Amino acid sequence: MARGLPGVWSTALSILFGASGGYVYFGQTPFPEVLGTPLLLFGAFVFVTGWYIHLVAAPPAPTLRESEEIIDTRHPTQKAPLAKVLLGLPFLVSAGYFLFFTMYPYVYPTVAFAIALYLLSTGLLTYWTNSLTTYYVTTDRVMSSFRLFSLVRKEIPMEKIRAVKESKSPIEAIVGVGNIRVASGGGAGLEVVIRNVDDAITFADEIRKIT
Repeated sequence: MARGLPGVWSTALSILFGASGGYVYFGQTPFPEVLGTPLLLFGAFVFVTGWYIHLVAAPPAPTLRESEEIIDTRHPTQKAPLAKVLLGLPFLVSAGYFLFFTMYPYVYPTVAFAIALYLLSTGLLTYWTNSLTTYYVTTDRVMSSFRLFSLVRKEIPMEKIRAVKESKSPIEAIVGVGNIRVASGGGAGLEVVIRNVDDAITFADEIRKIT
């Protein structure tokens, strides 16, 4: 089973979109019924996907080589995606208020809804991804493991690491998490990005000491 509660959070958001779509589609409103269909479909998609991810097993630990040891294991925190979801809720409420209770032009609820949809969808996608991701630092490698339909594992041998860089978005800085980009000198595709981890600077320094 995935870490966290992706099914529960997905259900909560799907209810918001489903209720909004149902009100437009089945209620006595001045809006065309067809406007409620995308909301109903999006709510159903969030519900089904969230519970699928909830039931998917987290990626297994890697098979270690002879004399290789795991130094640190990290899981992405859910602070940043939850902050995005919570930030998107006021815009969603504002969109409903402008649409149903004011005479403002449709551009106001449309813009508010677009911002809400962006924050909610990106926050939820990151939450889903973080639930199925694990990062490992061993004596020989830096690895990221992710499993949705199949296991995807990326790794860089310690001797090939040429750059370790930390970064934070504004939201990540506010909630106290960061990202670490570990890159080799062997081509643009040889990199592991460690996202949404607590105390990212200390974690990056651990990698630098080993290399």
